[in-house]
This record gives sequence, structure tokens and C-alpha cells, in this order.
Amino acid sequence: MNVPLGKFAEVPVDGRQSETALKIARGTARLLHAHGYYVVSELPLASGRRADLVALGRDGEIWIVEIKSSVADFRADQKWMDYRLHCDRLFFATTVEVPCEIFPQDTGLIVADVFGAQIVCEAPEHRLHAATRKSMTLSIARAAALRLQALADPAGVYQGEL
Repeated sequence: MNVPLGKFAEVPVDGRQSETALKIARGTARLLHAHGYYVVSELPLASGRRADLVALGRDGEIWIVEIKSSVADFRADQKWMDYRLHCDRLFFATTVEVPCEIFPQDTGLIVADVFGAQIVCEAPEHRLHAATRKSMTLSIARAAALRLQALADPAGVYQGEL
């Protein structure tokens, strides 16, 4: 399937995200791009976890953004602590309806909607080891390349690798 110039194909949704989470992801990705970051969603990590958004900066800095669409969503999920091993900065992204006080103070906070987002609290920096940075950068590159190729060739053999 050829995608005509000037048209953009949407990345397939895997069904795990709520409509609210998808809106938060879209607004947050727009914010990150405005700050010079390139975003890959639903990236599998070496730990076996899957990060909601991973952003790669022009300088090689890596941010992970964990999306929480409600208080219940935050309380039900404690695996986010493992994400620190894979990024220089860890953020949560949520909606204006979710109280900011529930999020840990040693993480950053982004408030988003479908149109955009704002960093409410900067995330503290905890620099990655060089080997982990290289591994994460390659993982981001492979995921992005596979997803682009799958859009260009939906019948290809890449679908199982995404």
C-alpha cells in the first residue's frame, strides 16, 4: 500500500490503551517534539516491561513518560519504578482531572490533552550508563524503522516484530 505524499498513516493501536490514554499520549508527543525529542510509543524494554512513551533528544538524552489516565490507573500499576533503569529522566503524563499530588515527587509531571501538554514539574536527572544508552538508542531506532516499514508494506513480515 502506497501512502500518498502529504498524507500520514496512523500507527496501529494495540487495544490496551484507553481513549483517554491515547489522547494524553498524542498531546504529550506533541510537547516532546516541540522540545526537540523524537517519540516512540509502546517500546519494549530489556527488563521485559513496555514503556508508554520513550523520547530521544538530539543530544542522546532519553526520557520515559508513563501515562496514567486516572487515580485508579496509577494505584493499580507499580511497575513504573523499573523504568528509571532505562532513561535519564522519568515523567508521568496525565489529564488535568487527575490530582497532581498522587504522583511521586522524584519524577516529572506532564499534564496533557489531545491537543498538547505542559510540563508541570521537571524530572530529576539520573544519567544512564553508556552501554544502557547505546542499547536504548538502538532499540528506539529499530522500533521506529520497523513501524515505518510496516506502514509502507502492511503485508510484510514485520508485523510480529512490532
